[in-house]
Amino acid sequence: MSNFNTSLVDLDLYSNHLTGSIPDVLGNMSSLAYVDLSENQLEGAEPHSLSRLCSLQSLLLNGNNLSGQFSKFVQILSTCAQNSLENLWLDKNQLAGSLPDLTKFLSLKELHISYNQLSGRIPESIWQMSKLQAIGLGMNALEGVISDSHFSKLSKLRVLDLSSNSLVLNFHSNWTPLFQLEYISLGSCKMGPYFPKWLQSQNEYSYLDISDAGIVDILPSWFWGMTRNVEIIILSHNRIGEVFTNLTVNFANYPEVHLSSNQIEGQIPATLSQASYLDLSNNNISGSISFLCANATMRLRFLNLSYNNISGELPECLTHSNLVMLDLSSNALSGKIPTTIGSLFGIETFELRSNEFVGELALSLKNCRSLMVLDLADNQLSGSIPKCLPSQLCDLIYIQILDVSVNNISGGIPNCLKKLTTLAQKGNSFLTVQHAYSRIADQQSSWEDLYEDDEIFIWKGSMRVYRNTLGLVRSIDFSSNRLTGEIPSEISHLVGLVSLNLSRNQLTGQITPDIGKLESLDSLDLSRNHIDGRIPTSLARISRLGVLDLSHNNLVGKIPTGTQLQSFDPSVYAGNPQLCGPPLQNLCDIEEMGPDQVSNEEDKDDQLTRYGLYISMGLGFFVGFWGVSGSLIFIRGWRYTYFKFLNSLNDWLYVQVVLIKRKLTDA
Repeated sequence: MSNFNTSLVDLDLYSNHLTGSIPDVLGNMSSLAYVDLSENQLEGAEPHSLSRLCSLQSLLLNGNNLSGQFSKFVQILSTCAQNSLENLWLDKNQLAGSLPDLTKFLSLKELHISYNQLSGRIPESIWQMSKLQAIGLGMNALEGVISDSHFSKLSKLRVLDLSSNSLVLNFHSNWTPLFQLEYISLGSCKMGPYFPKWLQSQNEYSYLDISDAGIVDILPSWFWGMTRNVEIIILSHNRIGEVFTNLTVNFANYPEVHLSSNQIEGQIPATLSQASYLDLSNNNISGSISFLCANATMRLRFLNLSYNNISGELPECLTHSNLVMLDLSSNALSGKIPTTIGSLFGIETFELRSNEFVGELALSLKNCRSLMVLDLADNQLSGSIPKCLPSQLCDLIYIQILDVSVNNISGGIPNCLKKLTTLAQKGNSFLTVQHAYSRIADQQSSWEDLYEDDEIFIWKGSMRVYRNTLGLVRSIDFSSNRLTGEIPSEISHLVGLVSLNLSRNQLTGQITPDIGKLESLDSLDLSRNHIDGRIPTSLARISRLGVLDLSHNNLVGKIPTGTQLQSFDPSVYAGNPQLCGPPLQNLCDIEEMGPDQVSNEEDKDDQLTRYGLYISMGLGFFVGFWGVSGSLIFIRGWRYTYFKFLNSLNDWLYVQVVLIKRKLTDA
């Protein structure tokens, strides 16, 4: 790029795969005013080349791996660009230290340093920078108290992000800000117990996050009618009540609404079905979910009503739904799962865990071929798996988590599981399970967004919630049912499985010898069945296995030798009286050690025995042939003596035969 040393004004290399440090040649481009190297993999600290860019107005380095002290970074920039710099974007790096005095940057309008490792207090000097339009300090370790007086000179402020720090906002109840914010992110900033009244003066924001703010109050009646520009409202993790009181606002203007973990009571009003994204989980909501049938066409793409007191049956109206994610777990819903559930062709996560559903598995589930997470655990579902469902169930090629545990389901495990393509592949390129969904602002505008799923299930003996690493979890859980028959050998094709739980059923037969192909397994639970035979030696080859339970079956023989299987507590083999060998106390007799159990001991003995037999036969032939026949051939005297002996033996035998015949005749 040295050819552009004096002429290049705008350098935009956003979102490539650039690595290494910021090159020194950049400092030779003295005319640069706009530099965007964001969303790459640049690293290093103290980029001295920036100290020579005296015309620099906008510097975007967010989304890289830059490290070092933020104060030194600022010192380098202030060498030459302190009068020109207007926009500084350093979000999502690894910059550390405290915030320095930035008042030298006389023209600074936007300061974005969220998602770093900054600590300490916010210096008073920042609140004196009257040209600031955006302050982004979220997701750091900043602390201290901020009062309304700090904002007295920031009348031009449009973006305020102080979220996920240890800050306290101490604003007077009658404070009216001089600014009009478009983006408000104050999550985890303590501002309670009362709902912040100063928000009543803000009618231009599109994004509002005041979650986990220590608010213990009712939602004021003026709140929903404040603005028509809202895209996202986040009030989660407070203790806000009376949200549904006199709620008549058109939620088509509020495409994404987060109200989880509050004290919301009552029935869900029909107007909420107009939103595109609705999270009301962890509240005290009661009644039915008939609000889903309020409109002929429902906007909802994401709906989370888990952990409430919702009762009744699932409505048939879901036939016209475009839901991508539906979580109704941990409620009091009952009845059968309606066959219309098969009309949710685009659904990717479907969770009904911990309700009171009865009847058989809906055959129509076979139509939901986009499913990634299917959780029907802890209900009262019964009956056998429909004969035509197993083969169709195996067509859910994107399924990553399949949980029908703690029900009364009978029948056998489908033998077509190898068709579950996602589970039959190792690894995952994403840490999370993401769902794309549409956010509809009005009839003319809509856009796609991503939701990161979470899931609750038993892992390593305890109930856990997975979100940030859910993409790494690939699980099948059929435990605590009445399944019969053998574990199909085809299950060994699911090489991407991380957790397999078939415990507490009535399964019989033997563990497939190919179980060792499941090299990704971290957890295997086959306990409390009627499985017999020996533990396959291949199981010892699964090096990642961290949780194992084979207890209370009919397993026999020696536990295969290997560092993995001997490291588990003896309790994982309990209830199998004919098992032997470490880590159990009962030692194995030779007769208890089958051919696949004693390969490390008897195979060597067998080989030695065979080799000894072959050697003995060879030596015997050599000695017998050459020691006798060879001597007669080459030594004439021995040959004459040998034949003379044979003649004498022949005469003696002849005489004996004649004498015996004479005695028999005389008698």
